[in-house]
Amino acid sequence: MAAIASLANFCALSASAQDINNEPKKETDNVEAEIEVIGVVGTRKTIQDQISIKRESTTVVDGLSAEDIGDLPALSIGEALESITGAASHRENGGATEITIQGLGPFLSATHINGREATNGSGDRSVNFSQFPSELMQKVAIYKTQDASMIEGGVAGVITLETLKPLDYGKQQVQGEVKLNYNPDEGNIDNSLQGDLGGRATFSIVDQFEFANDQSLGVSFGLQRQDISQPEAEFRSSSPTGSSLWACLNDPTNSNEGFFRSSAGDCEDQVSGSSNQGYQTAIDPATGKAQSDGTPYAWTGSSSSYRQNETSDERDSVFLALQYRPSDVWDINFDAQLSDRTQEEARHDLLFLQKRVTPGVTGQNLITNDVGGILHWEGEERFESAGEQYSREENYRGFGLNVEHFFSDRLTITADFGYSQTKREELQISNRGRTSGRPFLTWDMGEYIPNITVTDFDVTDISNFTDSLRTRLDREGVRENEIVSARLDFKYELDGNVFTSVQAGVRASEMSFVQFGGNQGSGSRTEILLDESAISALDVLTNCQIDFPETNFLSSVSDGNLITNIDSSGNVVSSGTGSSWATYDNVCFSQALVDSVGGDFAYPEVEYQNTGTQDVTEKTMSAYIMANYDTEMLGKYVRGNFGVRLVDTDVKSIGFRNSFDVVTDELGVLSLVTGDSLESITGGGGYTEILPSFNLVVDYSDDILLRSGIYRGMSRANPSDMSYSRTFQTDDDVAPTSLADLFVGVNGSGNPNLKPLMSWNYDVALEWYPNEDSIFALSLYYKQFQGGFQQQTVLEDFTVDGQTVTLPITNSVTTEDSSDLYGLEVSAAYRWDIGIGIKLGYNYADTDFEFEDSLYGDTFVTDLDGTTRQLTEGIVPPGSVPGFSQHVFSGQLYYQIGDFDTALIYKYRSEYFQPYTSNGTRLRYVDEVGVWEARASYKINKHLKVKVEAINLFSAPKSQDYFVQGNLGEVNDYGPQLFAGISLKY
Repeated sequence: MAAIASLANFCALSASAQDINNEPKKETDNVEAEIEVIGVVGTRKTIQDQISIKRESTTVVDGLSAEDIGDLPALSIGEALESITGAASHRENGGATEITIQGLGPFLSATHINGREATNGSGDRSVNFSQFPSELMQKVAIYKTQDASMIEGGVAGVITLETLKPLDYGKQQVQGEVKLNYNPDEGNIDNSLQGDLGGRATFSIVDQFEFANDQSLGVSFGLQRQDISQPEAEFRSSSPTGSSLWACLNDPTNSNEGFFRSSAGDCEDQVSGSSNQGYQTAIDPATGKAQSDGTPYAWTGSSSSYRQNETSDERDSVFLALQYRPSDVWDINFDAQLSDRTQEEARHDLLFLQKRVTPGVTGQNLITNDVGGILHWEGEERFESAGEQYSREENYRGFGLNVEHFFSDRLTITADFGYSQTKREELQISNRGRTSGRPFLTWDMGEYIPNITVTDFDVTDISNFTDSLRTRLDREGVRENEIVSARLDFKYELDGNVFTSVQAGVRASEMSFVQFGGNQGSGSRTEILLDESAISALDVLTNCQIDFPETNFLSSVSDGNLITNIDSSGNVVSSGTGSSWATYDNVCFSQALVDSVGGDFAYPEVEYQNTGTQDVTEKTMSAYIMANYDTEMLGKYVRGNFGVRLVDTDVKSIGFRNSFDVVTDELGVLSLVTGDSLESITGGGGYTEILPSFNLVVDYSDDILLRSGIYRGMSRANPSDMSYSRTFQTDDDVAPTSLADLFVGVNGSGNPNLKPLMSWNYDVALEWYPNEDSIFALSLYYKQFQGGFQQQTVLEDFTVDGQTVTLPITNSVTTEDSSDLYGLEVSAAYRWDIGIGIKLGYNYADTDFEFEDSLYGDTFVTDLDGTTRQLTEGIVPPGSVPGFSQHVFSGQLYYQIGDFDTALIYKYRSEYFQPYTSNGTRLRYVDEVGVWEARASYKINKHLKVKVEAINLFSAPKSQDYFVQGNLGEVNDYGPQLFAGISLKY
């Protein structure tokens, strides 16, 4: 608060000085003088535009705009959005990807490009902003309140990206820019996919043409080629998405299972009894508590690993805009955005398995923290030298046509047509060579990651990994997401003293999402084990061996050597001690194994008609009416709007299952016989919602605004969650003579009738604008969520043998539960006359929203009669709203004098819960992190500018915990990324 008060005093002094300087001059002082107009550019201009966007809007909005294409002050759209108060990013490969608004996850916001919804390749509704080059965008903004005219969607807010309209731009321009990329960590890597230097080249042109009869045409064209590396060194543990991360019992009195079992074996298995036990959260009817209630436990995965990456990131983008005015009553705009991105990684892993118990050693020496995270482990276990060759190709296509007709002086009619498509495909080779025996190893948790000590085992000797050679070729994540939309809007100007105009419109859209299935469900896999009659394991490894590709691997997050090799007396052995291990070329290894069995080295195909296929179509019709007002009330000018939007949505979901026949024997007993063919099944759902909104701005004085907004928002379910997979349950213990007796229920996943998460949103703000360089804004907001997530049993109708059968299924639904979120947001900016300026943004939020983990949390089911039963008593506290961070801060210190412009940026985000897209029901926490960025530029002349930019200056790692904070899951070390470039503009 002291800093805010100090800033306010500075602003007040500046405002007072301006008042003094602006006093009327005496007539004797009124002499002619030549006036020199100095244009404001660079960082100062960007901040002035941010202030202007916020001040002039009738909604709560923050944004960035650039006078020229290529002038947005960021290396990516993600980094640009992060500089906006209340926005934060989820980092992947060292850069900003998904954006959260006011501490709320990306699935609660919506993204529009030129006013149209954007697709993505993730199966959710968030957008990967690294797909779009910032150099080809003119404006980005975040709407934190909404009005009725905006496309529905976004409890947290709406992110908008805008490209340039060439006639409105009003001038000719040709611009080229080349940036070289150097990453210090890349200099330590012998990268087979990318050299030490990368780059991005951007070219854009804007021009206007005049024709007879007052016709005009504007053209804007831009393209960019990016070819860079994205170094990433990792420590990884088994993820919580499947069944490879367990809460194993850590009870010294229990010798049948857990870490104190009496014989060697996996800690989640029993010596005598069933497999895959671990801590049991299911409710014991006799006690009403979890079956393992009160038993200590420790988290352990199937394996942990160090991962070295060779990386490459290539992106080609083309942006086009045509603006045609055949007369002064028509304005026709066409825009297109095309982006093709390919990311590749050659991964080299050293895995150390850790769930096997060595009796008398592992449990007796296990050290954990207070949440069951392991700090020290000992035992005999295998090592693996593993490798993956990975690539992801993502193609985005966006097109739009907007026709505006000024029907009269009062009436404007606008028609808009949009198309957006994203295709994604992932290819992966996964290899493994493991030890035949189990050397003795211990590991201890350091400040960030574990360090291993191993006895008489050299991890750098490739001959130690000759057991169980295996390769897998996977084609997965093959997805297509399309949105086709059309809207018609009307605006009628009024003469009233209160209401200035009325707007109305209708919109239709169809979103389709397809994920192709294969023999592994969501993809296809070919698995090959080495045929040692054709070639020996050692020959494969030695023929394909490569030197470890990286020096100083993970040095910034490790406490010394990753691996220490000691002899039986405890003396350090130099061979095998260090931060490297035996590695091989992944393609060579896989090719050798394929050749050993006489196969074809090819990725398997996926197919549409497959039990793993998801096919979801969402059709939406919406209509709105809104009134705009601008008047004087009680001596104050007020402006704003109010309106209502009606949204109707229908969902159709197609899945596939094995065909079946109902067979009746001679006694009249029915049975279900599974066929060899596949048949399609269809489910559906829908909802209708009314979304009112109200926005008010009060010009309290020349430099103080009061602002408020109320709206009802909605965030739709992810397309992948609305899939439809169903199989029948039968009762084999009875002799059914009717379909009602034969079927007892349905198993399946996906819910096409999943309702949106709704919220009422309330915002109030006080904004002070002492001058064009300064702002102090304080806003308070409250969101009441209407909806949660719970398992519920519902009835669904199925057609079997021409008859309709109604059967129960338990699935995830959106409940009617309510929860609250309170927040405070502060924005401040000030510039001193010496050229130094600051811009600060802070967001604080608190909520009682709870998201239970589906495996180790409290889970409930609501039966058909409405009775809610607790199924499990969890051992991990619930997460919050996905993506929720309690604290988000961004600060910028800049210095701009003449043609020199430099800025230092700091971005902080507190920990948050980030669900996996592959299993969004398990808890994963991303730990708090602060990242520094810097940029500087010098304008040599009016045509030429040089720039240097850096992100993640001090190599802040990303750390993640699984199930519960304190159980380390993954650490990613990216290192800084440096760019230097030259821009030529005419």
